Amino acid sequence: MVVLDNCALFEILRKSDRGRALQELLMVEEKVISVELIRAEAVSVLRKLVVTGKVTKGDAGSMLAVAMDLIDEFYPMAELQIEAMNEGIRLNHSTYDMFYFVLARRMGATLFTLDNKLAQLCEENGVDCIHEVELR
Repeated sequence: MVVLDNCALFEILRKSDRGRALQELLMVEEKVISVELIRAEAVSVLRKLVVTGKVTKGDAGSMLAVAMDLIDEFYPMAELQIEAMNEGIRLNHSTYDMFYFVLARRMGATLFTLDNKLAQLCEENGVDCIHEVELR
């Protein structure tokens, strides 16, 4: 099982080298999960891309649909919020990231992220994480 964060999601969506490498790591039947938060984060990124003229509004809508189709199940933030807050305080790290961290830990899943600071926290706290990838 894989938890996908917004950084990894957009690298996969952009089909960058790192995104393609992450995509290759996903096994055919592997379940991909995320926190509902990823919906807001994805919409925010796409809005910025439209406003800066990097994609059209229509393309942004299509990209959002493709992005959300990559995720098999979304977990409600309400179920994770206290633990995410406590971990954010304990680790002195963004609570946005802690939602993904907590979900991966709870589910015994591997977190896919390209955020180096989050990946380091995962490694230091026993949360399985993939953050450095290359195409072969």
